[in-house]
Amino acid sequence: MSSPNSSQLHAAAGCSSGQMFLQPVWDRLRTREALTQSPFFPVIFAITTYVSFCLPFVVLDLLCPWVPALRRCKIQPDSAPSARQLLSCLRQTLYQHLVIVFPLTLVHWARSPALPPPEAPALPQLLGHVVLCLLLFDAEFFAWHVLHHRVPWLYRTFHKVHHQNAPSFALATQYVSVWELFSLGFFDVVNVWLLQCHPLTVLVFHTLNIWLSVEDHSGYDFPWSTHRLVPFGWYGGVVHHDLHHSHFNYNFAPYFTHWDRLWGTLRPPRAR
Repeated sequence: MSSPNSSQLHAAAGCSSGQMFLQPVWDRLRTREALTQSPFFPVIFAITTYVSFCLPFVVLDLLCPWVPALRRCKIQPDSAPSARQLLSCLRQTLYQHLVIVFPLTLVHWARSPALPPPEAPALPQLLGHVVLCLLLFDAEFFAWHVLHHRVPWLYRTFHKVHHQNAPSFALATQYVSVWELFSLGFFDVVNVWLLQCHPLTVLVFHTLNIWLSVEDHSGYDFPWSTHRLVPFGWYGGVVHHDLHHSHFNYNFAPYFTHWDRLWGTLRPPRAR
């Protein structure tokens, strides 16, 4: 039996060292292929992740009137969603995922079943693709958002639904029209396809994207909120998006601030 030459060994060692941080995670996921490769998985994952991220904020909204420390962190402390608003938002999210998202997922799964690769992505590749996906989504949503606010017919027909709950709260994140849900989902799918992202990268990106969206609508500005962790005001976060729900013609980008700066639509929050 011939032994591998030194270049092959060096390549294998380089590959394993670049991937060893994520490979155990990916191997563990691959042992659950019956779930992760099921057409049910994307919908189960999306709903479970979204509701799990929303629930802590629902609890905070219930406690806020009785806890002064929470009221100090709430951007609009005198507002609170009613039980009817919470149930209406949750009901619409579940309905749209079961009636719209699941059939589309089923068609995609039937047309292009793919076996997951055995190797995990290298950590720098995963992080780079996640950041690029966020930047692409931010640019696409900014353009979509400006268009749907500047064209009255588009606003009335499609985007007005999302602004019915003001001030915003976590479970109102996905209270959107069918067209808006389809548009944002399309951006997600196209971006990971264009970048040829690894399935693990796609999972990380979708998880992060759901969290950032929920945080943007939560109405709470904590010392550890994402916009406080990113330097130089590059990330607007919850204070940026909460102002959009109060002043419709400003702060169109969902996450970062560079597009609003360039287009003159940035409205900084007042000091609290």
